[in-house]
Amino acid sequence: MKIKDLYETKSTVISLEIFPPKWDSPIETVFKTLDELKDINPDFISVTYGAGGKAKDRTVEIAAKIKNEYNIESLAHLTCISSTKEQVRECLEELRRHNIENILALRGDIPEDPDFDFPEPLHYQYAADLISEVKEEGNFCIGAACYPEGHVECESKIRDVKYLRDKVSVGVDFLITQLFFDNELFFRFMEEIDLAGINIPVSAGIMPVLNKNQIERMTKLSGCYLPNKLKRILDRYENNPAALKEAGEAYAIEQIIDLMAWGVRGIHLYTMNKSDTAKRIIGNIENIRKLQNR
Repeated sequence: MKIKDLYETKSTVISLEIFPPKWDSPIETVFKTLDELKDINPDFISVTYGAGGKAKDRTVEIAAKIKNEYNIESLAHLTCISSTKEQVRECLEELRRHNIENILALRGDIPEDPDFDFPEPLHYQYAADLISEVKEEGNFCIGAACYPEGHVECESKIRDVKYLRDKVSVGVDFLITQLFFDNELFFRFMEEIDLAGINIPVSAGIMPVLNKNQIERMTKLSGCYLPNKLKRILDRYENNPAALKEAGEAYAIEQIIDLMAWGVRGIHLYTMNKSDTAKRIIGNIENIRKLQNR
């Protein structure tokens, strides 16, 4: 099933994100995580894409297993900044062979390795370049990323929304947001893209706060705002992992309930492969989810 059709049949689409283990770690670790997540019955599970090297091969393998063995719709991430057109075409063909219909098309992070062998010249510069190519292939449902607080590399929020509109215009079917911790910023963003004429479904990306150092590192990279309420939680419980985990899960649950009350089209939970946390969070909103989808 194409993910865009899920948004037509459900009041709130619930999805999860997992990532492949490092290439030198057993792939079975992620299958164990999936065994524990399947009972949540998510509408789809996305699988992140390894930047260069063989890690990207695991994305296809895991997405195929989700789709064909777990019978859950899968969304395979596909990045382009370090790829050639031939590599992208090969990946699309492999996804097609495994009956994978949904792709999250991304520019991708610049590899940190200074000796990384980029195509010369670059075959892709922006996600829009990849989206156009995937659209021409046909038969794929295309998702893309969006940034409620603006992309950290973009000079202004207005220009970022313009770039998003350009990206959507070449073939995007739905959007998933970068993580955020202040729902009011998301609501403001939805007003901004509505004014810009962007009217496709948007899933809100939610990341539970489980580790202070990790969250501070990620917010620095993404530029997202930490509300004072969350800062107090981090400061109070940073040396008490169990308390921080429980408080972080509670904060995420509160965020999601507020978003669902507002009428968000989807919730996308960044699980960090922590199945226990994902099960507790989704379990706490399950009754609301069932009532909404009646």
